Amino acid sequence: MADTWVRMVTAQTPTNIAVIKYWGKRDETLILPVNDSISVTLDPDHLCTTTTVAVSPSFDQDRMWLNGKEISLSGGRFQSCLKEIRARACEVEDEEKCIKIAKKDWEKLHLHIASYNNFPTAAGLASSAAGFACLVFSLAKLMNAKEDNSELSAIARQGSGSACRSLFGGFVKWTMGKVDNGSDSLAIQLVDEKHWDDLVIIIAVVSSRMKETSSTTGMRDTVETSLLLQHRAKEVVPKRIIQMEEAIKNRDFASFARLTCADSNQFHAVCLDTQPPIFYMNDTSHKIINCVEKWNRSEETPEVAYTFDAGPNAVLIARNRKSAVQLMQKLLYYFPPNSDTDINSYVAGDKTILKDAGIEDMKDIESLPPPRESKDAPRYKGDVSYFICTRPGRGPVLLFDDSQALLNPKTGLPK
Repeated sequence: MADTWVRMVTAQTPTNIAVIKYWGKRDETLILPVNDSISVTLDPDHLCTTTTVAVSPSFDQDRMWLNGKEISLSGGRFQSCLKEIRARACEVEDEEKCIKIAKKDWEKLHLHIASYNNFPTAAGLASSAAGFACLVFSLAKLMNAKEDNSELSAIARQGSGSACRSLFGGFVKWTMGKVDNGSDSLAIQLVDEKHWDDLVIIIAVVSSRMKETSSTTGMRDTVETSLLLQHRAKEVVPKRIIQMEEAIKNRDFASFARLTCADSNQFHAVCLDTQPPIFYMNDTSHKIINCVEKWNRSEETPEVAYTFDAGPNAVLIARNRKSAVQLMQKLLYYFPPNSDTDINSYVAGDKTILKDAGIEDMKDIESLPPPRESKDAPRYKGDVSYFICTRPGRGPVLLFDDSQALLNPKTGLPK
C-alpha cells in the first residue's frame, strides 16, 4: 500500500428524546440498563451530529476533534467502541482510489475523527446519544462492517446508553436484555418517522450550560441510594412500556401524553429520591409544566405532552400542527424574549411555525393575549434562551457531498 492515501466517510445521526426514561445501570462497564426505554428520534435537519472518520497509513495515532477542539480518546467509552468496531472490520477495496485494506490491516491503522453537534453539548439534549451513534455508524461504514443497525446499537450503547436508540428513526425501543455480556441489550425500531407524522415537537432551551451533575454520576448515585428506582424498574416501567407501545401503534395521543408526562415526572422524582438529591429541572421548567398542565386540563383531551431529560430543557410534543401553533403562541406569551432579541434566532428549526402563529416581530409577541385558561398569567421575559421547532425524524445516513465532510480529504486533518 502506498502511504499517501486517505479514506474517509461522513455520516449524520439524529438525537433522540426518551418518552419512557432510561435511568440506572445494572452494569457500569457494558452500560446495561435496569429497565427498557422508548424514545422518539428528532429530525436531523434540526438536531444532529455530523461525523467524518478517516483512515490513512500516514496517521501515527488515533485522534478526535469535537466541535473544532481536539479531545482525548483515552476514555474507556471511546476505547470500547473503537475496539468493538475494529473487531468487526472487513476487507475494503476502493478501485477508484487504488486503496485496498485487508481485514488484518485495521488493527495497525490509525483513525482521525471529527464530530460536530448543531445543538448544545451536555445540556440535557442527548448530544452524547447522537455523538456515539454517529461515531459507531460512520466507523462501521468506513471499515465495511457487516452488522445491521440493531447490532451496531449494542456497540453504540457502550459509548452512551441512549446512543443505541439514535440508530433508527421514528419511535425506538431499547430492550434492556437479560444476558450478562449485553449482546441482547439493543435497540429496535417500533415504527418509522412516517407512522405518526402529525406530531410536532417544540423544545424550550432553558439553559445550554453543562449540567452540574452528569448523567453518569447521577445514575450511579440513584442506583446506590434510591428505593423508588427499584420500584420503578421492577413494577412501573414494564407496564408502561406495554401501554406506550400500544399508544404509539394506535396513534392514541391521550394515552401517549399521560404516559410521557407521568414517566418524566417519575424520573425527576427518582432524582430527588437520590442521596444527595439531584435537581435537573429549575423554576422555568416547573413554569412550563404548569402552563401545559393548565391547558391540557382546560381541554377535553390533552393537546401537548412534556418530557425533561437530565437538564432543565423542556421537550413538548404537540398532538398536531394546530396544537403546536397554539402552544407556540402560549409559550411566547409566557416566555417572551428580551427586547433586543432577533425573533429569527429565538425560534430555531422549523421557523414556519412563527408565520402560522402570526408572529413577525416583537410587537406581535407583545400584543399576544393571555391564554384563556390563565387570564392573570404573568410573563417571564428572558427565562427561555430560545425554542427549537422540530418533528419525528429519520435515522442515520451517509453524506456523499465532500463539502459536508469535516476533515480535509488530502490530509485527514480538520478543515
